[in-house]
Amino acid sequence: MTVSTSGPLPGASTATQPGGMRARDRRGALWLHLALLPLALLFLAPLYLMLIFSSHPETAIFSPNPPLWFGGAFGENFAQLQADTNFLRTLANSTVISTLYTVLSMGLTSMAGYAFAKFQFPGRNLLFGLILATLTIPTFVTIIPQFILVARDLGLSNTYWAVILPTLANTIGIFYMRQAFGAVPDDLLNAARIDGASEGRIFWQIALPIVRPALAALAILLFLASWNDYLWPLIVLTQKDSYTMPVALGTLVGLTRVSWGGIMVGTAIATIPFLILFLALQRLFVAGIAGGAVKD
Repeated sequence: MTVSTSGPLPGASTATQPGGMRARDRRGALWLHLALLPLALLFLAPLYLMLIFSSHPETAIFSPNPPLWFGGAFGENFAQLQADTNFLRTLANSTVISTLYTVLSMGLTSMAGYAFAKFQFPGRNLLFGLILATLTIPTFVTIIPQFILVARDLGLSNTYWAVILPTLANTIGIFYMRQAFGAVPDDLLNAARIDGASEGRIFWQIALPIVRPALAALAILLFLASWNDYLWPLIVLTQKDSYTMPVALGTLVGLTRVSWGGIMVGTAIATIPFLILFLALQRLFVAGIAGGAVKD
């Protein structure tokens, strides 16, 4: 006689463990969000006050009871900002410089990262180590010879290329793209070579589409780095019409007068669109960062 073992044993619990785990996970996520909510509000408070102050006159900003809601002086502050800095021109300069820098640097760092990840050549590890070693060199050590090279020898002062060229081969970008391309299967690339595809076609049509999330994350990082750069444009751009937006806003801080209303308006215009863009693309950004963190 055979004894059937199907069905629960006497006294066995009938509760579904996965369901219980999901309930615990939801409770844990709820408590985590409640704990992080004050930190999120603390982070957003300066951005909120920046928007509020951009719509009030300077007298209201420094009043004993500062405003906590929007006013009607945004247009006046913007008009003063435009008169002081030609802000629309500087905004266009920053947009063109940041866009060109992002596109060119993405192409250069992607090709370098692909070469270091997928090709074997003499001195590869030594060369890559030297590139990484440049991260230990302070910016202030190289800024004077870099200025002499760009401004005097190449004669590029007050041009877009003076801001773009010095940091085009971004070390972080090369390292990041090398890690991203390291996750691309070699068998896939070898199969394309067997089918007769050229190395250029393999790179542009096979390897790059695979690391698209990493490219998107790198594009955001490069664009923001160029958009927020202040020191180098301040040194190499000396004419008012060639200023980038951070440099133009810096001129509002004078020895005897600080245009706080103009600063608030300028920073709000420079910050809010990219904050919205980041919130819209945060999933792609996180996926790209995670995809580039592949260990050899």
